[in-house]
Amino acid sequence: MAESFYQSYGVVVALLIGGFGLVAVAFTAARLIAPRRQTAEKLMTYECGIDPVGEGWSQSQIRYYIYAFLFVIFDVESVFLFPWANIFVRLGYQAVVEMAIFVFVLALGLLYAYKKKVLQWV
Repeated sequence: MAESFYQSYGVVVALLIGGFGLVAVAFTAARLIAPRRQTAEKLMTYECGIDPVGEGWSQSQIRYYIYAFLFVIFDVESVFLFPWANIFVRLGYQAVVEMAIFVFVLALGLLYAYKKKVLQWV
């Protein structure tokens, strides 16, 4: 009995060793094969195929990151709402109340962002 138990873990260990070995071989091959000559063109900043203009350092306003973060929050909300909408009849009244609380908390976040004028793209 114990032998079959350890044999099943043997497969997992063999796969882990094989996976680490494959990664090690890939990194070693890349180190041996890859060219290492540094040229001015390779060291130049790349901007979507366009030659860089000005300094490489620029500041971005925090409101762009907050706007993107709000988009992610409400995108995640839709990810939770669609599956729930498909099966909410089977879940019962408790699921409806829980989803209402979830949407209410997200609406509070949206209201807070609106009050702080984060959603104004100026």
